[in-house]
Amino acid sequence: MRLFLVDDHVLFLEGLRNLLLANGFDVVGTAAGGREALAQVESCRPDVVLLDVQMPEIDGVETTRLMKAKYPDLKIVMLTISQDDSYLFEAIKAGASGYLLKGLEKEKFLELLKGIADGESPLSPGLAGRIMAEFARRENQRSNQIQTEQKLSESLTSRQSEILRKVAQGMTYKEIGAELNISEAAVKYHMGEITSRLQLENRAQVVAFAAELGLGSGGE
Repeated sequence: MRLFLVDDHVLFLEGLRNLLLANGFDVVGTAAGGREALAQVESCRPDVVLLDVQMPEIDGVETTRLMKAKYPDLKIVMLTISQDDSYLFEAIKAGASGYLLKGLEKEKFLELLKGIADGESPLSPGLAGRIMAEFARRENQRSNQIQTEQKLSESLTSRQSEILRKVAQGMTYKEIGAELNISEAAVKYHMGEITSRLQLENRAQVVAFAAELGLGSGGE
């Protein structure tokens, strides 16, 4: 198994390289940052990249995304001190095969690395549960959003849905009226209907409701 190591802390990088070489791993290259790694991976042709998350210029998550786009079969394992869930989930979404914390005991770290050759995805103890819990939460959130959107389509007319999107985008009643070629009074009437049908109390609540659905993030 050919390994390529990426970390902006040179002393750690050299120590990691020596540890792996002493335990029979084939280290084919090292880099002190994402940009340097991207330039070297093509010539080194590693099987696995061990990659730090927090690095200057190009962080580990973006480096992962760029590497996976060019080399889909390349396995990338994050090796970091960060236990921040946002880094963990973004790295997995970007295509990382594993996520290891630098605080691991040496024996456990080497054991998890060796498992990669057998197709395992190395994760520091405790992280698997956090990943499953987060993706379950996101799936539940997505399910709730689908139900809400279905309720929205059943509750509002197409014109009202159109006006709701434009209100969520920050447009005034006058601007909405001009764009839809209807009067400002008609827009106000539709907003009253929207507020009533969604069982809300005012425009602010309507905008907040629309934002939760992501209706204000783009155009039509």
